[in-house]
Amino acid sequence: MVLAALQARGRYGIRLGLGRTRALLRALGDPQDALRGPLIGGTNGKGSVQAMVAACLAAGGLRVGQTPKPHLVSYRERILIDGRPIAPGAFAELVSEVLGIADRLARRLGPPTEFEVLTAAAFAAFARARVGVAVVEVGLGGRLDATNAWDGGVAAITNVALDHRDRLGGTLEAIAGEKAPIIKRGDRAVSGATGPGSAVIRRRARRLGVPLREPAPLEILAMSRGGLRLAAPGLGEVRLALLGRHQAANAAVALGILEALREAGIADLPRAAIRAGLEEARWPGRLELLALSPDGHAVPADPSAPDPDAPDLLLDGAHNPDGTVALATALDELRPQLSPGRPTLLIGLMADKDVAGIVGALAPAVALRGARIITTRVDVPRALPAAELAAAWRATSAGGRHEVTPIDPLDDALEVAVAAARAAGGPLVVAGSLYLVGAVRGRLVVDEDVRDPQEQGADPGHG
Repeated sequence: MVLAALQARGRYGIRLGLGRTRALLRALGDPQDALRGPLIGGTNGKGSVQAMVAACLAAGGLRVGQTPKPHLVSYRERILIDGRPIAPGAFAELVSEVLGIADRLARRLGPPTEFEVLTAAAFAAFARARVGVAVVEVGLGGRLDATNAWDGGVAAITNVALDHRDRLGGTLEAIAGEKAPIIKRGDRAVSGATGPGSAVIRRRARRLGVPLREPAPLEILAMSRGGLRLAAPGLGEVRLALLGRHQAANAAVALGILEALREAGIADLPRAAIRAGLEEARWPGRLELLALSPDGHAVPADPSAPDPDAPDLLLDGAHNPDGTVALATALDELRPQLSPGRPTLLIGLMADKDVAGIVGALAPAVALRGARIITTRVDVPRALPAAELAAAWRATSAGGRHEVTPIDPLDDALEVAVAAARAAGGPLVVAGSLYLVGAVRGRLVVDEDVRDPQEQGADPGHG
């Protein structure tokens, strides 16, 4: 079975380096050479940026390939063409082809990892589908990430924060030094980084003679449960369907990428397409507002007001302290517009993450005062036991004001959390690891594009 063979690659872990990916691509006929578009890195926000850029390109009539990561429910989410995951049969055939090549390469270069196989498969799929623009998201770091085997003409770095310090370094400058090499000679570059990491990115661009844009966050005119109204230079007022004030910075990077694509001769979009794309952009599992319908499913929430019969469900895979700060800020600002009853938080984290930093950023949120906190453990080896997460929550300065219940089996924890939200008439927030968000989304959201029964429980990657 192809999926089992792909998942088995997970035993090789994360092995940074470009040699195996380049060899895979060479054996496939170097499909990446036929593709142009942006390579998007950064600690947080790169997924939101790729979603905005792709939506704008699609609104402009272009065929777009995307590599969002990690996936939430199905591996096929990692290869999107025209906004939809590659079909199951096509995915199986393509991955089988790449796995066959990987097996032949293993003796000489070592076994290619799961991520390297998927990266090569994505480039092959895009080239064969003749996409107009590829929007590619970096997996980890940049310099040695498999995606950096490609140069699409535009490189973007959303921001630089402390994450994956064991692999990328313990300082912002070191992490920026790993991200900046996605900028290559002849490119156009965009950066939303601030602080110490920004100087590293500037030096890289200057040394290579690459024009670098550093856009400031767009001005926020208004925020609601339906998204943001922003003032964009050259566009006037635009509407963004994504939630959270941090998206004003991501939108600025996305618009910078679109301008760089225009200057590079890759894509020139009319203003109407950009406005439409921003309003249509969606990024599942990241401050995604849904509603718990009476039939037990999660459905899109009414953007104007909560439904008294369907409590709000907010999904967010904030799995590092910076991401959790953004979640806490968004919760506080959105709280008056969410279901009015007592909130419930279902949270699960990986043991190798900065648990104290994540919990310490979220527990003080004003929106969670008096909340019912349910900690859980997703069924993956790296997951933190629910009892340990509950202890970490109680240890925070704000943790004592919450009722904290550890429930290890996710199905049991989700059942309790949904029942609590319904009884209280308040919002259910599911946050922490993307493993958790993906598992909950897979159980509650009916999405025929991604619900392949044989793929349930697939490992989403780095979340």
